[in-house]
Parts: sequence; C-alpha cells; structure tokens
Amino acid sequence: MLRIIPIALRWSIMKTAIKVSLVVGTLLNLINQGEALFSNTEIAWGQVLLNYFVPYCVSSYSAAKTQMDKERSV
Repeated sequence: MLRIIPIALRWSIMKTAIKVSLVVGTLLNLINQGEALFSNTEIAWGQVLLNYFVPYCVSSYSAAKTQMDKERSV
C-alpha cells in the first residue's frame, strides 16, 4: 500500500487533485457553510478545510490507484 504514495505525489496527479479539490470543495462549502458565508455568523474553519482536503485525497488516491493498475498491467 505504501507504493501508492510516491505515485500520488507525482505533479500530474497532484495538479489534477488540486483542481478537483478547488471545484468540489468550493461547492461543498457553499452547500455546508452557505448561510455562514453570506451572513455575520461564525464559520467553522475546520469544516472548510476538510471540504477541500477530502476531495483532494479521494481524487489523488483514485488517480494513483489507476496509474498503479496501468503500470502493473504493462
């Protein structure tokens, strides 16, 4: 399982995961924190960070696993 880490740290995978995270994380924050963002109520910053971190992890894991499978089949 540790073989996936160097693959997930490849710039091409990280770049795509960052893009996915920005889009999905922003949508999740609008859904989950919309009221707080557009009013004067307190924002849950931990949740904001998780809304970006989780899509990044899912995207990078998925891309790295796909790349591992491709490299194994060649």
